[in-house]
Amino acid sequence: MNIRITSISKACAVLTLMAFGMLGVSATQAQDQPQEPQQQDENGKPKPAAHAPMIDNPDEQDTTVTDPNALHPDTTPLTGAEAPGLGSVEYRHSYWVPGFQVATTAQNGASNGAGWFDTTYLAGNLSLLENWAHSRLALNYSGGGYFSTDSAQGNGMYQQLAFVQSFQWRRWQLNFVDQFAYLPTTSFGFGGLSNIAAPGVGGSLSPISPGLGSSYIPNQTVLSSNGPQYSNTFATQATFAVSPRGSITLVGSYGLLRFTQVGNIDNDDEIGSIGYNYAITRNDTLGLLYRFTAFHFTGLSQAIGDNVVNLAYGRKLTGRLAVALFAGPEITTFRVPVGNQTEQTGVSFGANMTYGFERGSMVLSYAHGTNGGSGILAGATGDNLSVTANRRLTRVWSARGNFGYGRSHAFSANGVESPGFNSFYVGAGLDRPIGRDAIVSFGYTAYIESTNQAACGIGCSSGATGTQHQIAVGFQWHTRPFVLR
Repeated sequence: MNIRITSISKACAVLTLMAFGMLGVSATQAQDQPQEPQQQDENGKPKPAAHAPMIDNPDEQDTTVTDPNALHPDTTPLTGAEAPGLGSVEYRHSYWVPGFQVATTAQNGASNGAGWFDTTYLAGNLSLLENWAHSRLALNYSGGGYFSTDSAQGNGMYQQLAFVQSFQWRRWQLNFVDQFAYLPTTSFGFGGLSNIAAPGVGGSLSPISPGLGSSYIPNQTVLSSNGPQYSNTFATQATFAVSPRGSITLVGSYGLLRFTQVGNIDNDDEIGSIGYNYAITRNDTLGLLYRFTAFHFTGLSQAIGDNVVNLAYGRKLTGRLAVALFAGPEITTFRVPVGNQTEQTGVSFGANMTYGFERGSMVLSYAHGTNGGSGILAGATGDNLSVTANRRLTRVWSARGNFGYGRSHAFSANGVESPGFNSFYVGAGLDRPIGRDAIVSFGYTAYIESTNQAACGIGCSSGATGTQHQIAVGFQWHTRPFVLR
C-alpha cells in the first residue's frame, strides 16, 4: 500500500501538536487558577449574569443532555416534516458563538493513480440562538475550503447551513426550515468522524433543532456520484390544534440536487403533505398522513408522481426517547412509461428514533420507498438507513460510531433487471475536549459500494464491489458565547 506519507504525516502532526499543546496549557491553567463558587438561584440552578458580554455554559463539555429536567419537551408533530427529538435546552439569553475547525482525511481510491490521497478542510463556524416571547431562531453554519492531493477532486470550497425559524401560539405552530450543503462529494457519510459533517460550532452550544426527515431531503446515497454537488431543501410547516388531543399538520417543501460536473442527473422535488395527529396518552400519539411528491429531472422528459398514505405511531419521553413509525401503501406514476407501465404499487415505511441513556445517546433514521435516484438514476426505489451513537468513556474521552446503508434501484418492468447500487459506510472514533472551548477528534470510516451488471455495464461482473478506507483527524475551537439580549 503506497500511502503519500509526507503530506498526511505533516497535517496529522500539526493537528496533534495543536491539540496536545492546548491540552498542556489547559491543564496548567486548571492547576494554577482557583475555582470560584458559582452563584445559584432559589432553585439551585446556576444564575447567569444579566448584563455580561458573554455567557457561560457549565455543561459545554457534555456531548449529550439526558437530564429531562434540563430540557423543554419536544413539540414536533408526528406527521410533520421534522424528525422527533429529546427536547430543547433552555437558554435564558439569546447568543451567538463563532469558531473554526481544521480536519485532515487520508483516503484510498484516488483517481490520480497514487492509491491514497489526503484532503485538508479549513472552515469557520457560527451558531446562533435568538429567543422571543412566541418564536425562536436557531442557526448553525460552517463554511471554508479544502485542499486535496487527488487530481480529480482538487481544491475548492464547501458550505453547510441549518436554519429553523419557529413560531408558537396557543393553537398554532409555524416553522420555516432550510438545510443547505455544498460538498466535494456526496453527503452520505461525508467527512467520516472528523466533526465536519454537521454545521455549527458543535457540542451543547449548537442550538438543538429538529432536522428534516429523510423523505423530505434529496436522496444522495450513491457513493460513485461524480464531483462536487449542492443540495437545498426549504420547508414550511403549520400545525393547528383542533382539540386538546388532536391537531392537523400541513407541510410544503422544495428540494434540489445539482452537480458541477457532467455525468450526473440534476433533480428536484416538490412535496405537499397533510396529517392528523391524535394524542392517545400523554406520551403516545397516533397519526394519519398523506404525502405527494413530484420528482423532476433536468434535461429528461421523465417525471414521477409519488402518493403515500401512512399510519403513524409516536412516543416521546423528554430526555430519554423519541420514536416515530410510519407504514402504508405507495402508488408511483410515470410520465414516460417504464416498460409498458405508467404506474406501480408498493409499500412505504420508515422510522425515526432518538434514545438518550446515561453518558450517551443513539439516533436512528430509516426510510423505504421512492426517491430521486441520487443523481445517478432518473428516480429509484430503495432504502436509506443511518445510525449514529456516542458514549462518554471517561471524564474527558468519548467514543462515537456511525453506520449508513443506502439502496437505490431503478424502476423495472417485465422482469428486466434494472441498475442498482448498494452503499455502506461504517466508522468509529474518539473525541477529547481541550479545556472548555476546543475538541480534538480521531476516526476511521470504511465506505463500500456494490453494483449489479445493469449498473456497471458490459464486462462487469454482477455484484462488483469497491471499498475505500478513510482515516480522519479533526480539531475544533470556538469562543465563549456572546450575549445578544
